[in-house]
Amino acid sequence: MLFVWYPKCSTSLKAKKWLDAHNIPYEERNIREDNPTAAELKQWHEKSGLPLKKFFNTSGMLYREMKLSEKLPQMSEEEQIELLATDGMLVKRPVLVDGDLVLTGFREAEYQKLLK
Repeated sequence: MLFVWYPKCSTSLKAKKWLDAHNIPYEERNIREDNPTAAELKQWHEKSGLPLKKFFNTSGMLYREMKLSEKLPQMSEEEQIELLATDGMLVKRPVLVDGDLVLTGFREAEYQKLLK
């Protein structure tokens, strides 16, 4: 299981704490130091079944500074994935990847249901 997170993100910290409390093993990866590649993001998006917008950190400063809420609707899926791959701060975190299971963000009920 791959846990892609940002150590200064409170949501990431809550997810990490939950995984640790439930003794769920994972390999961690700091999204700031090792940003997901476009190929990884494309694969995760396909496996997740989620809309691509769910992979964007819409509450992040960089998202707002770049005015992405206005720009994304005009961009192709390919362009959006390429953009996500440019900076880990654009990606909603944490991202949890385990085979065909891909979760973005942390919702305890979802983790509880899917990881037990």
